[in-house]
Amino acid sequence: MNGVVCAPCSPSLNNRRRNSPPSIAAASIGEDDMNTGMPSSPKKPKPKPKPSFLTWTAEDVVNVARFHWVPCIFAVGLLVFMGVEYTILMVPSTSPPLDLGFIATRSLHRLLSSSPTLNTFLAFLNTVFVGMQAVYILWAWLIEGRPRATIAALFMFTCRGILGSSTQLPLPHGFLGSGVDFPVGNVSFFLFFSGHVAGSLIASLDMRRMQRLEMAWSFDLLNVLQGVRLLGTRGHYTIDLAVGVGAGILFDFLAGKYEETKRKPSILAAAATTTIATKETLFT
Repeated sequence: MNGVVCAPCSPSLNNRRRNSPPSIAAASIGEDDMNTGMPSSPKKPKPKPKPSFLTWTAEDVVNVARFHWVPCIFAVGLLVFMGVEYTILMVPSTSPPLDLGFIATRSLHRLLSSSPTLNTFLAFLNTVFVGMQAVYILWAWLIEGRPRATIAALFMFTCRGILGSSTQLPLPHGFLGSGVDFPVGNVSFFLFFSGHVAGSLIASLDMRRMQRLEMAWSFDLLNVLQGVRLLGTRGHYTIDLAVGVGAGILFDFLAGKYEETKRKPSILAAAATTTIATKETLFT
């Protein structure tokens, strides 16, 4: 009546719409329906992911042994020591601890037992080495302005005090003390873990960061000699020295992370100050 002519609908399209249930018809209309007038194909469900090991091939297994041989060695070590742990006899409570480091240094222990002067001289050299560690760590902070080694040493000695107080191990049988050893005067000390070894390693790691490689290698060599002497005098168990190495690495890493957390806010503050200064320059 108003001059608008309605185009007749296709009979087939009307029949399709009449015959389709409302829910199915509504679900079948998508972008394809709007663009082409044809119903879109239903979406296929995503296949469930398979467990990773089901996708491995023989080549993958060979490549694991080829490119990841270090974890493979650790896996073999796990199996070996699982067998050792379940077959080895426990040390009786009435016997001293079995320490392989003590067995390896029996001849040195006999030598130092028969020569107190030599034992005192080596103890004096060890105390000098401990002083060298302390001087370097404090120098890096107070003179060079790099506190990481100092923070690591503070972390390490605090943790050592907590662990040493929690489990106070008995003095090893055959301990050879000296009045010039560190701690000076044969005072009581914590066995677990070795602060001598950990402190030396903290200093050595800092030297490597500063490319003082000759000093670092010298400290590592002195640290090894120090460990041999500590075993020979029965001043530490082998496990104390091994954990001391790990503690030095760990607390140096934690000190680095601590510095990063303190450095980020200062970087953000500097960036914000630069942005404000730039805006003031543009709008003045």
